[in-house]
Amino acid sequence: MNIPQELKYTKDHEWVKIDGNIATIGVTDFAQGELGDIVYVEVETVGETMEREEVFGTVEAVKTVSDLFLPLAGEIIEFNESLEDTPEKVNTDPYGDGWMVKIQITDEDEITGLMSPEEYKDLIGG
Repeated sequence: MNIPQELKYTKDHEWVKIDGNIATIGVTDFAQGELGDIVYVEVETVGETMEREEVFGTVEAVKTVSDLFLPLAGEIIEFNESLEDTPEKVNTDPYGDGWMVKIQITDEDEITGLMSPEEYKDLIGG
């Protein structure tokens, strides 16, 4: 199971990369493995400012559709548009080309509520 040490994690199986006041967000290797083959990613919230844990999009796999929850409050400033044509990048490179959105963080205090790699590993029983 790939759990990069430089990232933060959520109980909803999303990863967060913090770079100043910008956060890049995607689903974890564990999540994509549980979902199976991802066939569609929908994010129609670009430009919106949302609260932590609001649904910012959905990911559709062959057998299921799952909501994507925002791990930090902020404005969604970018969607990885390459996922429209190649959603399978979430399966093949969840921490790289499979990222989903970038947000401008509005409450940096929320970062402390994210999980460390060790805490996330414990959550998934790794």
